[in-house]
Amino acid sequence: MRSLATLGFLALGFSPALAGQNDEAQITAVIDRLFDGMRAGDSAMARSAFTDDAQLIRARDDGVSAGGIDGIIRAIGTPRDSVWDEILWDTTVHIDGPLASVWTKFAFFIGSGFSHCGVDSFQLHKGPDGWKIFWLADTQQREGCEMPPGRGH
Repeated sequence: MRSLATLGFLALGFSPALAGQNDEAQITAVIDRLFDGMRAGDSAMARSAFTDDAQLIRARDDGVSAGGIDGIIRAIGTPRDSVWDEILWDTTVHIDGPLASVWTKFAFFIGSGFSHCGVDSFQLHKGPDGWKIFWLADTQQREGCEMPPGRGH
């Protein structure tokens, strides 16, 4: 009986950690869905990763621009000859209740050609429909880029 009580206590003690791992997997799945949609040219798939009022912020040396995501969603769905492929690595996820923050390096390729690199910063909210991106900020540069493991220019 004592060992059953100990097992129950240990299970309760580990459940928040397991829940956090589950949330992290769900969060990264949302971000993967965005970029899978981009690679497939599927604007509906990409759009499903965002809240209705999501914001896109571009941080550049000359300033910051902000707006909705309609433009990027339209661009994702526009037919093209080459696949848009954004590769992420060195990703960090922080979660506190219904709020998550994800910071990751990226390299963007058009077909097999390198385009640009930078950092993506995602803010996500967990609501009735699960995790959704409500804010995406990024940087971009074309020179001095670090490449993802296993991929060069």
